Amino acid sequence: MHAARKELSAVLSQVDVVIEALDARLPFSSQNPMLTELCGDKLCVKAMLKADLSAPHAVAAWQDYFRGGDAATVPAVSTLKPQSIRALTAHCRRLVAVGGRRRTRVTMMVAGIPNVGKSALINALAGRAIAKTGNQPALTRRQQSIALGADWLLLDTPGVLWPNIKNRNSGFRLAASGAIRDTAMSHTEVAAFLAQYLLAAYPRHIAARFGFKDLPDDPHAVLHAIGKQRGCLKSGGQIDMERTAKLFVHEFRSGALGKICLETPAMMQQELAELEIIERQKVTAQQARRARRTAKKSRAVAATTITTPLPPPLRRRGA
Repeated sequence: MHAARKELSAVLSQVDVVIEALDARLPFSSQNPMLTELCGDKLCVKAMLKADLSAPHAVAAWQDYFRGGDAATVPAVSTLKPQSIRALTAHCRRLVAVGGRRRTRVTMMVAGIPNVGKSALINALAGRAIAKTGNQPALTRRQQSIALGADWLLLDTPGVLWPNIKNRNSGFRLAASGAIRDTAMSHTEVAAFLAQYLLAAYPRHIAARFGFKDLPDDPHAVLHAIGKQRGCLKSGGQIDMERTAKLFVHEFRSGALGKICLETPAMMQQELAELEIIERQKVTAQQARRARRTAKKSRAVAATTITTPLPPPLRRRGA
């Protein structure tokens, strides 16, 4: 990730417009704050990829949120719908024209987190299979340039994930989407988080997919029932929860559970407010620890300081 950041920084001076690829199932959590920092005042288009896997009403709500009341367009893109690809390209061309770019060749860069769908978008824009695609992160290992006609150059970049994900819920969403390698996460924890959210927001999706008439109200009970139904069993007939968790997460990633969005603008505003409180508490606790350490050092110095008594005054001989 550090190497990818350096690579992005080095090439941005040559770029006219940046397409920030977001996952339409988690548009807020899939934003990379590091990318926003690097882009600065560059022309930047937020594009919600995998829109065919997300709930349409949620996609519309996030488009309104990202517009922020202005006329900016936030394209919802699906590689299964060529018209959405054409609309994204046309929007980028308009932005460059309005921005007064008059270069012989305009350079467009696609950037975003791992496994957000950048390579599939690159292939759709190019009209041919150029970038390697797959439902796992870090398939793009190096930057590559693709000519789109005589006047456009497209840059594909490796996925960049920021090093410190402060919002724990966003971390679970990223793991569920495949942005984080499976070897770096607990499948059972991610599946339980996912099941808990879907029970509250999309219970009919679970019931329809697994044929449940009576849906349990506990996420672990849901996973247990799925494991039993799908035959995820260990010796002795016990449910293999690890295998069940992998199956459940795969069902979400592939879209088999239906069109789902894992977050709403209202949810994220609440989570950010809670995160701000937690961060303030951390700062207060850190300051208190520093004050205690300083006081402890001061007491230790005072305790070890030895006051040497002054020698008696000298007397004159015969006095």
